[in-house]
Amino acid sequence: MIPEPDILVVGGGLGGVAAALAACRAGRSVVLTEETDWIGGQLTSQAVPPDEHPWVEQFGTTATYRRLREGIRQYYRQWYPLRAEAAALTDLNPGAGRVSKLCHEPRVALAVLEGMLAPHRAAGRLTVLTEHRPVAAEADNDVVRAVTLEDLRDGTRRTVPARYVLDATETGELLHLAGVEHVNGAESRAEFDEPHAPDEAQPGNQQGITVCFALSHHEGEDHTIDRPADYDFWRDYKPDFWPGPLLGFEAPDPRTLEPVPRTFEPNPDLDPLAVSADQSADAGDKELWGFRRILARKLHTDGAFDSDITLVNWPLNDYWLKPYIGQEEEALREARQLSLSVLYWLQTEAPRTDGGTGFPGLRPRPDVTGTADGLAKAAYVRESRRIKAVTTVTEHDVSIDLLGPYGRTRHRDSVGVGNYRIDLHPSTGGDGYVDIGSVPFEIPLGALVPRRVRNLLPAGKNLGTTHITNGCYRLHPVEWNVGEVAGALAAHCLAEDVEPHQVQAEDKRFEEFARVLDRDGVQRHWPDVRGY
Repeated sequence: MIPEPDILVVGGGLGGVAAALAACRAGRSVVLTEETDWIGGQLTSQAVPPDEHPWVEQFGTTATYRRLREGIRQYYRQWYPLRAEAAALTDLNPGAGRVSKLCHEPRVALAVLEGMLAPHRAAGRLTVLTEHRPVAAEADNDVVRAVTLEDLRDGTRRTVPARYVLDATETGELLHLAGVEHVNGAESRAEFDEPHAPDEAQPGNQQGITVCFALSHHEGEDHTIDRPADYDFWRDYKPDFWPGPLLGFEAPDPRTLEPVPRTFEPNPDLDPLAVSADQSADAGDKELWGFRRILARKLHTDGAFDSDITLVNWPLNDYWLKPYIGQEEEALREARQLSLSVLYWLQTEAPRTDGGTGFPGLRPRPDVTGTADGLAKAAYVRESRRIKAVTTVTEHDVSIDLLGPYGRTRHRDSVGVGNYRIDLHPSTGGDGYVDIGSVPFEIPLGALVPRRVRNLLPAGKNLGTTHITNGCYRLHPVEWNVGEVAGALAAHCLAEDVEPHQVQAEDKRFEEFARVLDRDGVQRHWPDVRGY
């Protein structure tokens, strides 16, 4: 039997886990669901190391997100044979990847997240239902009454009523099922006067997805996979905005759009302690092996590992031929074929610096991703359905070109902070990269409050942003922040017998809720930061 909770959190990614933690911390009963068998979303089932801002080691996140990051580092210190100088680093980067100051294996994040939830499960406040997906929702009088869940293992269905429902799915699935007003794809320029918006609305124009995978390299061995069914198509595919075939080491620089060669050298001899991971200074994507490396063998005692492990989330395996939302099954099949084709091309045809071709020693790592083929359990979904919210964050709120180098949009109802470039990957509408500098931003509570529905809250990428601003609000620490606030808000509304719209609109009620967030370590405003 599934208990009837105070709060139902649908979707077990970073936002969903943060929401469940916040609600349980407030003493509320919670049911948390997840489509795969791993909670953690971007960090685990999607296998994406965290994309974060330059000051993440000092400030600019919630206290619980900092505990997650430190828990990951402590896991390596406790269980891995780290060199003494690596273990002593307070800012240990286990993979020494350039994309993040905390590149790590997905299973480690999973273990830490499970540990964070464990006390609430033991106390009976939290029920976690993995391999469950939402298939229907009951709503009337602007209230979502219940959600029907399907157990993906045996097909059984259960309807779970709850006083508050949080949508933490990767695609904003509950917005669709419950009839909550929302947006797909790109808004028109006329709607918010965003300089980078298209002239006409394009609901089908969504950022591409990526099926990531993990690799190690073992010289002299042959781990070549079977030739993928769609390999001929992908080997010959050349996008209009690409300098050559997609399967190649030359790709546009996302910031300048100029063709730039990438290098690929498995297991380089460089000391990983010398790696700098600061995307504000260097995107780090020109050297592919180290870009998203998640285990650096040279951080450990000699002989402990015979290879690094790198995570392939590169320009080569971004998929944008079909929108994921609305065509999930077919788009996922094609995206998986693209990633398998990238792997096969690397093993058989990729040019080497010695003049040869192919790296047959590249071994996919199903043990790292928890799958049979080494591909991630789920696609990395960059863009969700987004609620039509009380407040919509637009390009005017975050673009450095519009606000100036020290500009800010300050929100009366700020409930968190974030910073990342407006990073739009090639999209299903035929757009290439859109990569725009942004300023450190605040997260307005109004972006978490639907215009009409009274008890459903977004808890991830489905808050009130646009196609453009989703590009900087979609990353790991912001998704966690949004989920944590959604869980705290639902619990607060139950305790005070108020509704989210009242908390957002009325100064006194918002101040009461803000004190809850301040007490729990949710940073709501930036200090004076420069150099972004």
